[in-house]
Amino acid sequence: MMKRHNYKNLKIWSLGLEIANEISDLLLNFPNHERYDLSSQISRCSVSMPSNIAEGSSRTDKSFKYFIDVALGSSFELGTQLLIAKHRNYINTENLNKLEDKIEEWQKMTMGFQNGLK
Repeated sequence: MMKRHNYKNLKIWSLGLEIANEISDLLLNFPNHERYDLSSQISRCSVSMPSNIAEGSSRTDKSFKYFIDVALGSSFELGTQLLIAKHRNYINTENLNKLEDKIEEWQKMTMGFQNGLK
């Protein structure tokens, strides 16, 4: 019988959800003209992280690894977009550093979890 993961019990899912929620709050302060450009991209990337963990958890470990790869890709894309937002003065250095640290922690945890899958 194939083992499934309960995504709600995974630390990588809950931290990803936390990051997505913090990003959502941060985007409230972005200029309106970015609503369909950078803000939208940042939002999609942050939501992709826990969403792909949740979706992949219903699959075999082999398939789950693919969904984790997609989530990791989104996290690296998110990091780049946050640097662009900082360059445009939409976020300050303190918020950027806090989010970068949290994303890096999530990436390390997620890669470790992925390496443990069969």
